[in-house]
Amino acid sequence: MEKIYDYIEAHLPKQEEALEWLIRQTHTRTNHARMLSGKVQGQLLKMIVRISGARRILELGTFTGFSAICLASGLPEDGHLDTLELNDELEDLILEGFERAGLSDKISLHIGDCIRTLKTFRSEMESGKDGRELYDIVYMDANKREYNEYYELVFDMVRPGGLILADNVLWDGKVCLNPLPQDKQTQSIVRFNDSIASDPRVESVILPLRDGLSVIRKL
Repeated sequence: MEKIYDYIEAHLPKQEEALEWLIRQTHTRTNHARMLSGKVQGQLLKMIVRISGARRILELGTFTGFSAICLASGLPEDGHLDTLELNDELEDLILEGFERAGLSDKISLHIGDCIRTLKTFRSEMESGKDGRELYDIVYMDANKREYNEYYELVFDMVRPGGLILADNVLWDGKVCLNPLPQDKQTQSIVRFNDSIASDPRVESVILPLRDGLSVIRKL
């Protein structure tokens, strides 16, 4: 499988220098480089944005900004991405990556608790404050224990026909184990996957890409 993945990666378009720089910096300046979305998934995210014609994107979990850059790269000239990150120690690295990619004007970084920030966004959207529009795409890649809460909070913030993308939904294959592991992350992701499969408001598919990517379309 690793050889197949290497083959696929070798046939991708040439990656932007800003992303190559960010990969190097993430390995050097953090202890969690495996959290990077990766080149194949990054290209897929960029293409999904372009194919869908998305103008407004919300990302939950920036990490060092790799996926944010990929998503924003697919936006039209008037498009914008809001990205939420809890760890303020990553802020300087994230913003430098955005600047190197020439996307600083297309991305707004919001540092703070994800659920609290989402509640603020929802309140602003419902009141019409700051002219907040519905999102075309929401990309979830933050705390796996909170996926179910994220989903309920963002659902009404997504336009009909819009997409909710959720990363890591196969969780290293733990979701398939019997007996099921009792750690909170695995339990939460299993509940999330089951709830999406039975939600009549959406249609969905799980792609076995990296650690699993759920593509959810709001009806």
